[in-house]
Amino acid sequence: MEKVTMKEFGHVITKLLNRENLSRDEARNMFLQVMSDEQTQMQQGAFLAAITAKGETVDEIAGSWDAIYNLDTVKVQPEVGEPLVDNCGTGMDSFKTFNVSTAASIVAAAAGVKMAKHGARALSSVCGTIDILEELGVDVECDVEIVKKSIEKAGIGIFNGMSPKVHPWALGRILSQISFGTVLNIAASLANPALPRYGVRGVYSKNLLDPVPRIMKEIGYKKALVVHGTVDAEGGPGMDEASVVDRTYVAELKEDGNIEHYSFLPEDLGIKRGEREEIKPLQDRKEEAKRLLNILKGGDTSARLDMVCLNSGLVLYLTGKALSLKEGHEQSRNLIFSGQAFRKLEQWVKEQNTDPAAGFYKLERLMQ
Repeated sequence: MEKVTMKEFGHVITKLLNRENLSRDEARNMFLQVMSDEQTQMQQGAFLAAITAKGETVDEIAGSWDAIYNLDTVKVQPEVGEPLVDNCGTGMDSFKTFNVSTAASIVAAAAGVKMAKHGARALSSVCGTIDILEELGVDVECDVEIVKKSIEKAGIGIFNGMSPKVHPWALGRILSQISFGTVLNIAASLANPALPRYGVRGVYSKNLLDPVPRIMKEIGYKKALVVHGTVDAEGGPGMDEASVVDRTYVAELKEDGNIEHYSFLPEDLGIKRGEREEIKPLQDRKEEAKRLLNILKGGDTSARLDMVCLNSGLVLYLTGKALSLKEGHEQSRNLIFSGQAFRKLEQWVKEQNTDPAAGFYKLERLMQ
């Protein structure tokens, strides 16, 4: 790692404040300094704030990903016969929803998609994917080898992005000390130990629909859907999920490397529009977990069900399990009402656990 003095580090911050962009190498070196805690806390915070205020470029995000993945990520290679897929949001969106991507990943896994998830505890919301899976009985503090085994046997597993067993050097420390959106929301979420080549990624701003698929292509993704959902037609708050309330904007990375932009409304896919209040989160983790269970067991037929099925349908369409987004939504409903989605959750709890009995105890207590 190249030695950078405090003065040199400060010079780069000034460059960012002057709205000058960094090369990929410059960004990697700066993030290596942050990851290794070589600079003062004030310098590190100023750097993250400056690059965020300027607006991150593709090279800058790729450089930060280089630092995180190569320096601070334990690597594993699950032995599966199909492409690995990740689905997650960046967080920091202005409209908060319940934990859609977690439920959607379980439904997609029930369809046979191999899900290698990478998530974190809540930073700006009440309940992040790690939080809710912990409530459901999945062991989120286990070694990466157990996650690998779960992906191989259950077809789904999650790497805890804030665990030293996954990112042993610095990522958890940094994420736990900031509560505003930064380049790390994108780069850190992409630093998946299993390095999937297919991904569905929700972003907190329409402005990210152009750079994020290009970043994913740059780091080796073959196919991806990057989405941003809205709750009204007036340019109001947005979400890092596909929306059943109003329009969803999509950037699709094709296998040939081209990126196609389009959008759709719920009714374009035969989905009844929901109300924004229906998809907001609860303020209690345990109640959120109970509500997710109710969706997976087919006991919730509100907009929350369609929200999960739409977002799992994205995964099914991306992987060729469905020929269209509409078909993906319909297949997802069938997977829930047939009981396959809930059985997949039970299998996940069994496989990603150092103590499966304890995991099942937590799950059964929730169901009671």
